[in-house]
Amino acid sequence: MSSTETVTPPLLTTAEEALAAADAVSAEVVEGAVRRELEDVPPLEELRLVAASGLLGIGVPAEHGGPDLPLSVVVEVLRRLSRADSTVGQLLLSHYVLGQGIRDLGNTAPAPRLYADILGGAQLGNATAERGTRTAAERLTTIRRRDEGGWVLNGRKFYATGALGAWWIGVSARIADTEPASTATVFVRSDTPGVNLALDRWSSFGQRGTASGEVGLDNVVVAGEFVIDEGPAPDPHNADPSILGAFDQALHAAIDIGIARAALEDGAEFVRTRSRPWFEADVDSAAQEPHIVRRFGELTARLYALEALLAHGTDLIDAAQRAPELTRDDAAAASLSVAAAKALAQEFAVEIAGGVLELAGTSATDRKYALDRHWRNVRVHSLHDPARWKYVHLGNHTLHGTRPPRLGVLI
Repeated sequence: MSSTETVTPPLLTTAEEALAAADAVSAEVVEGAVRRELEDVPPLEELRLVAASGLLGIGVPAEHGGPDLPLSVVVEVLRRLSRADSTVGQLLLSHYVLGQGIRDLGNTAPAPRLYADILGGAQLGNATAERGTRTAAERLTTIRRRDEGGWVLNGRKFYATGALGAWWIGVSARIADTEPASTATVFVRSDTPGVNLALDRWSSFGQRGTASGEVGLDNVVVAGEFVIDEGPAPDPHNADPSILGAFDQALHAAIDIGIARAALEDGAEFVRTRSRPWFEADVDSAAQEPHIVRRFGELTARLYALEALLAHGTDLIDAAQRAPELTRDDAAAASLSVAAAKALAQEFAVEIAGGVLELAGTSATDRKYALDRHWRNVRVHSLHDPARWKYVHLGNHTLHGTRPPRLGVLI
């Protein structure tokens, strides 16, 4: 659990304040990024810095006392934090998605309490996905009404990114004994009896510091106000329009693109200061080799394209949210633009992070520099959901004018 009880974060009321805070926090976070990577240290202190800065509250709606900053600002904050340390960025993604999700569900019972806690520095974490199901979208975790009042929650969650450092954890569950099956989003405190965090059960070769392991839910008693009944799953082709999926995917893309910029900048610094030129080039510095210069130019162009496409997508998200009424076409335009950014990031960000190692040379593989972390981190995170399906939706829209389906937070 984060030390929210002792934090009195400021209210960041403008985009300029939020981005300045993100830059200040990032400057501190990046200082220890290599050490944390080499020593497998989770960034708990860094999460506390974010909480103390006020950045956790930038998306809280105005009616709940928050600054209600545009979602494009939230995405840019996460990109900058991910440039400093992608572990920190990914740990906070669920916080912002859940915060927006509460808004999308309307003025539900837990909203005042959760938003007040967020403004006080509380981090929201995620316990959605599971292992052992036929597809990633299925849920075995159940919540059931108790005769004595309230609900009881049971299940096992994996890929619980953001549970590390979280005060509240958002859990996706099936409501028992409903037909057709209804789902619910359930909010539980991380210190509630029966909530068992086994986050060290995470052995991926990248994003290791996220501790995206297991959350056990053993007869967890939940008050009714923290159970949001979402009903049966809607038809994805006829569901009400929403920008939650586009926002979620923009945050994921921001992490990959933040890593790509970090890899490019760190790789360029290594080439300038450490790499030796190839003898055939007849130059004094590797940074003067024409082939290296050209390749860095190619990788830079790819990064610029990713950053521009992400910015365009988040502009469309903002425009859709500001509109008097959210239309299917506006929601689709935002989703498709962000889907393109996310799909291309899976290619270009991985290419950038691997390409700089080729240009920096063998000495760059020394573990003490941890330059490989950028490739490992972006390779792992970019697999969150498959780019191939985003290209299918983009192709169907171009060929047939088909709007993408509303699939929760996947597009």
